[in-house]
Amino acid sequence: MGRRTNKKKKKKRIFLKIIITLLLILSVILGVLAAFIINKLNKIDHVNLNNAELGISNNVKDGYRNIALFAVDSRNIKSDIGSRSDGIIILSINEKTKDIKMVSVYRDTYVQVEGYGLTKITHAYAYGGPTLAIKTLNQNLDLNISEFVTVNFDSVATAIDLIGGIEVNIKKDEIYQMNKYIKETATITGKTAKTIPSAGTYNLNGVQAVTYGRIRKTDGGDYKRSERMRTVIMKAFNKAKKMDLGTLNNLIDQVLPKVQTNISSGEILSLASQAGSYNVSNNLGWPYETKGKTIDAWYGIPVTLESNVKKLHEELFDENDYEASNYVKEISNKIINKTGYNE
Repeated sequence: MGRRTNKKKKKKRIFLKIIITLLLILSVILGVLAAFIINKLNKIDHVNLNNAELGISNNVKDGYRNIALFAVDSRNIKSDIGSRSDGIIILSINEKTKDIKMVSVYRDTYVQVEGYGLTKITHAYAYGGPTLAIKTLNQNLDLNISEFVTVNFDSVATAIDLIGGIEVNIKKDEIYQMNKYIKETATITGKTAKTIPSAGTYNLNGVQAVTYGRIRKTDGGDYKRSERMRTVIMKAFNKAKKMDLGTLNNLIDQVLPKVQTNISSGEILSLASQAGSYNVSNNLGWPYETKGKTIDAWYGIPVTLESNVKKLHEELFDENDYEASNYVKEISNKIINKTGYNE
């Protein structure tokens, strides 16, 4: 009995040593992996924003995470003041279903920018960087955005090149505008220009894809332009989800230094770990109802701001009985008084 007991104790000690050794090895591997990931995420230009300055609304339904995505016309991502947001997209994530809805806010939309009065929403970023741009979205659309990501043309072009391009159907009326501005985009991004010979479906490289997203002088103007931007993002996102590890690593190294955000490394990791479960279920343009008017420049007038905000909350958050805040109603009336457009 004594020998059997000693053998059992010896086996337990050996087994325990093996477990401890494996745990130590696993800890080292996880530590190295964590250090590797943190090193990658440190490449991003992280900034801190004061939530008290963002005009966050309490009128948003629980269970949704809303993030602002800005595409700016600057070569230097860190120089936000003076850079207009050529693209403004709200990513609304349903945290239960993992569905993502994308809403493009048209750059010429006539809204209230605090400190500057009624003007184009694209100017908010130039006047006050991401803080004022987010505040403008929150105050005019009754939103609770506190997180943002800013990219420029160079970062988008680089990302699309690294994933091997995106397949897009180029229509006949888009060819002239594509080829006219491809050289300009190539100059801005420091890349090579390659024109499109004729209408058809092409695998667009980075410069071509960014140029496609920038086209606005065709039927539909800025409204169609915003739709093209959403198309580029959706196709890039769906292709990026299928990338191999090597491509992903290269993408991170080259693109992250060209991205600015206030989303923490931990939150980025959390979002990235769930990327495969996310589904872009819908993409929209906002405002839904507009009229063009030239005042000191051409503006897209929401008709009315109040009704457009109500419809936005219905679309994003399934709030069929939504009533706009008093602040939105005040801005809406100010726009009506200034433009005469109330229906």
